[in-house]
Amino acid sequence: MKIQGSYDLPVPRERVWQALLDPAQLSKAMPGCEKLEAVGEGEYRATMKVGVGAVKGTFEGKVRLSDIQPPTRYTMMVEGSGSPGFVRGEAAMELSEAVGGTRVAYDGDVQIGGLIAGVGQRMLGGVAKMMVDQFFSRMAELLSGERAG
Repeated sequence: MKIQGSYDLPVPRERVWQALLDPAQLSKAMPGCEKLEAVGEGEYRATMKVGVGAVKGTFEGKVRLSDIQPPTRYTMMVEGSGSPGFVRGEAAMELSEAVGGTRVAYDGDVQIGGLIAGVGQRMLGGVAKMMVDQFFSRMAELLSGERAG
């Protein structure tokens, strides 16, 4: 399943870059994230509660960042599994200047298997888009709150 889009955040690119590499900020912004901890340079272990339709469960997984070119781009690889199935994906994240802040563009591919894959491609695509929107909305709130504080 392809996921792609962009989101504008109302803060300078350097601040967005730092937030996207900060486990504390990421865990606050990721929907369903219960734990995100660094286990090495650019590597994190994550626990997330995810629900799609009637299929709900906890995923344990890892996130690895590569091709890091501050403050413009990196590639994120995600692997996770749990009772509802598994998820594997890779996405390129690109930051650029935008009017009043920073544009974050993402382009990736996600594979899903197990029970969670049974809910249907269209529903999974909608849920993936909703989770990405929630992530960026929350990140914008966190960064705007920092600026005000």
